Amino acid sequence: MSLSIVIPLLNEEESLKELHDWIVSVMQSNHYLYEILFIDDGSTDNSWEVITELASRNENVKGIRFLKNFGKSQALHAGFREASGDIVVTMDADLQDNPEEIPDLIRMIEDENYDLISGWKKKRYDHALTKNIPSKLFNWAARKTSGVKLHDFNCGLKAFRKEVIKNIEVSGEMHRYIPVLVKNAGFSKIGEKVVQHQARKFGKTKFGADRFINGFLDLITIWFVSKFGKRPMHLFGALGVLMFVIGSGFALYLGIDKLFINPTGRLLSQRPQFYIALTAMIIGTQFFLAGFLGEIMVRSRKSEPRYKISHEINLTHRVKEYSS
Repeated sequence: MSLSIVIPLLNEEESLKELHDWIVSVMQSNHYLYEILFIDDGSTDNSWEVITELASRNENVKGIRFLKNFGKSQALHAGFREASGDIVVTMDADLQDNPEEIPDLIRMIEDENYDLISGWKKKRYDHALTKNIPSKLFNWAARKTSGVKLHDFNCGLKAFRKEVIKNIEVSGEMHRYIPVLVKNAGFSKIGEKVVQHQARKFGKTKFGADRFINGFLDLITIWFVSKFGKRPMHLFGALGVLMFVIGSGFALYLGIDKLFINPTGRLLSQRPQFYIALTAMIIGTQFFLAGFLGEIMVRSRKSEPRYKISHEINLTHRVKEYSS
């Protein structure tokens, strides 16, 4: 049994050596075959130089460097693509995830046959008002929307079976919802484990308050994509039919009233029902068009490069641009 440790990072030069040594200590004490994949997401400090030095001392260290900052989801995607271990573990590079939790995560996957084990930072050392409370609201909304019963969706410490990470697509800002992506891919055995949260030792957090707003917007996106991503006409077509029926109903009422009931009454353009009918029918038509366009886009969509790589270390192949 072999492990791949995937670590996305941005400007974490101070923590990388300590994190590496900590992981190696855990791997050696448990006699694991392992690889450590550092994905440098466009760092502007000396993070890549530190990774290069670590790789020169330890052949199990592999590195990918992006040309610029493309985001954590793209870094994870690159790491998942390269990971070769039977079990893949993700963790953050800021020393807030404890590598000594890894053996327990692995045992849960092996002994209890889980597809994914997600860490739950039950006790956090973050600011209560700016991070803890918004995080609790975010996780509550994610549970209700997705049906995945986890307390901490965004914990960086997770363990996966290899076949899981090879069958999910992490793009945009969807790293927050990896458990939902796993569920949507057909892997239903998802569990969690309480893990220790370390106080940040170096630097400062890379995430601001806007991540919670973006997180809720992404939650709406992933809900829509999971339900209607492959059949957008089912949603927009149904809404279009509903609006068209409402508009047609009002139009029919106005026509019958004007022709047979009250032909000498007010002009149709002076009656509010006329504008309700007109608006509803226009909106219905627009929903139909949105559905058709969505269907066309789904069928004609082509893969575009998500990120570009400038350097690689100790990888088995040399690919400078990824489009999958």
